[in-house]
Amino acid sequence: MFSGIVQTIATVTRIEHNGENIDITLRSKFTGELHIDQSVAHNGVCLTVVSIDGDCYTVTAIAETLQKTNLGLLEVGSEVNLERSMMVDGMLDGHIVQGHVDTTAICTSVSQEEEGSWRFAFQYEPKREEFVTVEKGSVAVNGVSLTVVNSKTGSFEVAIIPYTFENTNFHCIRKGAVVNLEFDILGKYILKYISLFKK
Repeated sequence: MFSGIVQTIATVTRIEHNGENIDITLRSKFTGELHIDQSVAHNGVCLTVVSIDGDCYTVTAIAETLQKTNLGLLEVGSEVNLERSMMVDGMLDGHIVQGHVDTTAICTSVSQEEEGSWRFAFQYEPKREEFVTVEKGSVAVNGVSLTVVNSKTGSFEVAIIPYTFENTNFHCIRKGAVVNLEFDILGKYILKYISLFKK
């Protein structure tokens, strides 16, 4: 389980194809604190550390993960948001994030606000009824816990403060970029529960 509070940005150093899967090697500030078989969120995707070599480590993304996320678009030099799993007694500074990306979205606009923040708009295909956002609710974008504004069917916006812009890969996101979305797990359960009584 994660909280959507990005701890550092990693840089992709190598990508190797292994059948339908890919092995992604990254360099991060906390590689020395990792161990094999540990779960780490990469752009919001929970992946397992399979090897460690100096300040670099490797994870494997399977075909299904590549189909449902933006990890298949990574290149050497790409910046990736990282978050280690929460401790049981840790503070939930963001919201409950499972590391199970629901779908991807396209950035439709980026604008800088007068007060120094940025406004990002995203559009996605609402393929399932639980793929929804609510005004002032939570959503994870590339693993970053954010508050939804201007919530509509298949689209929403988020406001990004300077700290988040500089310390996550939001500074790399441009119009047309593909991002990972994980919708609020509580909302998904409620909508699923309601749908059972509609049948």
